[in-house]
Amino acid sequence: MSNGFRVLPRVPGDPALVELFRDLPVANISDTLHRMSGALGLTPRHRGGYLLGTALTVKVRPGDNLMIHRALQLGQPGDVLVIDGGGVVERALIGEIMKRVAQARGFAGYIIDGAIRDAQAFADDDFPCYSRGITHRGPYKDGPGEINVPVSIGGAVVHPGDIVAGDRDGVVFIPPANAREIATATRKKGSDEVATMASIANGTYDDAWVQEVLASKGLR
Repeated sequence: MSNGFRVLPRVPGDPALVELFRDLPVANISDTLHRMSGALGLTPRHRGGYLLGTALTVKVRPGDNLMIHRALQLGQPGDVLVIDGGGVVERALIGEIMKRVAQARGFAGYIIDGAIRDAQAFADDDFPCYSRGITHRGPYKDGPGEINVPVSIGGAVVHPGDIVAGDRDGVVFIPPANAREIATATRKKGSDEVATMASIANGTYDDAWVQEVLASKGLR
């Protein structure tokens, strides 16, 4: 393989682990992950719907999508294309055609630390796509790039095979080795929030913790 071009073996996901996170609020998953595992600065571009799948990672030269096209050939249904474009938004890395290719091949969605174009086509569709920006300017197709390597997405390190979840709040990445523990803790947090909402509704909500924290900071 030539310098700057590298394709490593795909890391398969475990569908049973992925399904543990079906429709769980991303904010609750993020809290369970100590608020340290989500991508920052990416915006959902699709109309609606939950993103859930396995990370197929791509690192590209900013503004170049050659290796994204190759990843579209190599991926499997349920994969999420997680693309490290260096956060550069001067050139779009994908548009409507590549959206349609991914849909036709059963991909779960796109996460792009870079830009897209044909924004209205995404806004009119439920196929999940998150990006840092939008521009009409098209990409180069020369490379280099790498597939199935660790990438950086909005400050988060994503490994091939990580579980990816996304909703209107953003996206998070879950290590498969900790998936069961994280899913259990996330569901418990959801149950706790249901109880909190009920206490607000019936007038028994207790926020005495605020004074306790302030007192620990020296404010009496």
